[in-house]
Amino acid sequence: MKYCPFCKKPIELHWTYCRNCNKPLITNLDNELNIRDSHDEASFYNNNLEEDYYDINILDDEVTERELSELEDQLAESERLGKNMGDLLLKKASLFYKKRDFPNALKNLELALENFLDEKEFLNTVICHNELGIIHEETGFFDQAIYHFDRALIILEDLEDIQKKVQVLNNLGNVYYLVNDLKSSNKYYQKALDLTEKENLELEAIKTSSNLVEILISLKDYDRVTKILKNNLEFFTKTNDVYGIIQTRIKYGKLYYYLGEEYYDQSYQSFTNVLELVDTIKSQISIFIKKKLEWESFLYLGKLHLLWDNDSEAEHYLLNSLEAIRTFGIRENVKEGIVFETIAKFYSLKGEDDKAIEHYSYSTEIYQKFGDKLKIAEMKYEVAKIFQDYIQDEQKAILSFEEALEIFESLNNAKMAAEILNKLGDIYVSNQMFELASGNFERAKKYYAEIEDEYNKNLVLGKINSLKETEPNR
Repeated sequence: MKYCPFCKKPIELHWTYCRNCNKPLITNLDNELNIRDSHDEASFYNNNLEEDYYDINILDDEVTERELSELEDQLAESERLGKNMGDLLLKKASLFYKKRDFPNALKNLELALENFLDEKEFLNTVICHNELGIIHEETGFFDQAIYHFDRALIILEDLEDIQKKVQVLNNLGNVYYLVNDLKSSNKYYQKALDLTEKENLELEAIKTSSNLVEILISLKDYDRVTKILKNNLEFFTKTNDVYGIIQTRIKYGKLYYYLGEEYYDQSYQSFTNVLELVDTIKSQISIFIKKKLEWESFLYLGKLHLLWDNDSEAEHYLLNSLEAIRTFGIRENVKEGIVFETIAKFYSLKGEDDKAIEHYSYSTEIYQKFGDKLKIAEMKYEVAKIFQDYIQDEQKAILSFEEALEIFESLNNAKMAAEILNKLGDIYVSNQMFELASGNFERAKKYYAEIEDEYNKNLVLGKINSLKETEPNR
């Protein structure tokens, strides 16, 4: 029997989505994704913690291939002499990881793990589990990532390595954030933060609080976000950590964006400042790192210009964001879905309905591969509204609304289910299909009652009564 890594309930082997908690399970190998969040991943490959923040290593393919060849010779010699090969395999996996050759990195990490388990080298076993977790997270195998991070955490309970424990707790927080489980994500970040404060680990506390900011923005705890970002910016400025300053400026930009219209100018200034800072260090970082640092700034600058009705600037920044993601992504990337969605909204506002629907479809395809049912439902809902309100193709509107409704109901999203049923009822009334209209209004009424929305429940009740009053005439 296999169990869901999120809710721990039994699941079937062929499921790609847990039917109990709606979290994505291991994806099909043919559809694997490179899904990397904006958080600071905690890898053990670098002993110098600063390298986790500021990657200035640009790989030289010739040097890498030479190192791999030398490792092959050393492994063959170790095997001939019957020596433990774990350390060599770990180095080999590290090189493949830096080359973004994930299959070979995974294969060598798994071989290294077997060696370390045989020799009872528990700290190296933790390292292997952690790195396996990071790669599985990057390729969209979230249940596997959680499994390996959990294994690492269990072993660390018996070891006195607080820094690694903090790193693994952060990695667990990252994965749960990616699958929209904010409660679990917040729990692991908070555990990591409590540990850093208890052990007076200033840098680890800063990095953990930086990750926590994403959760707090989602929860609209803007006061705490402001305090954290102020403290972090002071720390990174004092330590002259450019990468840390850039990450903090990005988060400031997002904070100001979500604070609303009065803060849009400050959001614009923060993201513009990020791009200027990235430009000052471009000779020291790889194009891969550069684009990872830029994509969100391009995205939000596009959104801001969209709000200001600057169409050409909005399109420019949104396309730059998409190009950046495709540079650092491996195959499709969930971030592409986010940008396609924003571009679709851009075309919808311009009245280019066909282009809007086309880009919502691109976004839906990405979210389907990612397994994000909520976003799929939202995309179908947006398409349905375009068909209803602008193209006025009620048949296509009904089809898209029904598809969205089915997903929202499977996710127990009563608010959106009620809204769609209400809209479907209105469409059926306009087509004099009164029995279908009444059925949809009745279902909408139940959902509004469930979420205690008395205002909309009474509006729908009025529509139901109106239909009853016209019944004798029909």
